Amino acid sequence: MIKIGLKPRGIWIAGNWKMNFGPKETQDFFSDLRTAIQLHWDLKDSEFLHQGQLRACLIPPVICLQQALLEAQNLPFPLEIIAQNAHWETQGAFTGEISGPMLKEIGIPGVLIGHSERRQFFGETNASARLRVESLLKQGFHVILCIGETRIERDHGKTQEILSQQIQEILSEIKFSQGRFILAYEPIWAIGTGLTATPTQTNEAHQQIRKALEDLRQPQATNTPILYGGSVTPQNAKALLSCSEVDGLLFGGASLKAESFLAVLKSALQLKS
Repeated sequence: MIKIGLKPRGIWIAGNWKMNFGPKETQDFFSDLRTAIQLHWDLKDSEFLHQGQLRACLIPPVICLQQALLEAQNLPFPLEIIAQNAHWETQGAFTGEISGPMLKEIGIPGVLIGHSERRQFFGETNASARLRVESLLKQGFHVILCIGETRIERDHGKTQEILSQQIQEILSEIKFSQGRFILAYEPIWAIGTGLTATPTQTNEAHQQIRKALEDLRQPQATNTPILYGGSVTPQNAKALLSCSEVDGLLFGGASLKAESFLAVLKSALQLKS
C-alpha cells in the first residue's frame, strides 16, 4: 500500500462547518469544490484517498447532512460526511437531539463529540461526552472526541493534568478499536482566535495525550489517530502535519471555502512518499 509520509496511523483531514450553511449553501460549496478540483487537483492523487491512508471528512450542521451526502457522491475521491453531535440514547423524549439510528438511516458513518463549543455553550461535560462516546462506538460509528485546555490552564502549567483528566474521565472504561476512535487535541485558546500552537507545543501535547491513552492499557491506544485543531489555515497546515505526533487536522473557518478546504487537503498530499 502507498503510504502518506511516515504516518503509521494515516492522516485525517476534517473540516467542521459549525453553525454555518444550509442545504442551498451546501450545494454551492460542492459546486465550488468541483470547480477547484478541476483547476487545482491532480486526479492521480485521488488514489491515496481511495486507499484509505488519507481520510477526508466534512462535518456539516444536521440540516445539511443529506445534501452533503448526495453531493459527495460526485467527487473523484471519497469524502466522509460526519455529524456534529448525537445523543447517547437511541430514542426518547430528548427534544432537539438526534440519535445514532437516525444518522445511520441516512448513511452517516461518524460523529464529532465533546467540541469545546459544546462544553462552553451547551453544558457538555466529561461525563456526558463519555456517555455519547460509549454509545456511538457500540453502534459502530467513527467517533472523533475533542479534548483541550484553556489559556489560563496552559499558563498555569496544567495542560498535561487537564488532558490526562479528560482522557481518564471519558475513556477509562470504554473499549475502542482501531479505525473507529479518533482523538482531536483542540487547545481552546487557539480556536477561532487566530492563535495556533507551535509545532513544539503541538508535539508535546500529543505526546502527553498518547501517554495518557497508553496508561489506560487499551489494546489500540498506540493506533489511535490524534488530530490537531486550532486556527488551522492552508498556510500553516503543512507545518502542523509535519509534526511527528500529528495524525491529521480538525479545522473550522478554512473548511467553509472550497478552495481553502482543498488546499488543506493538498497539504497532506505533499507529505506522501
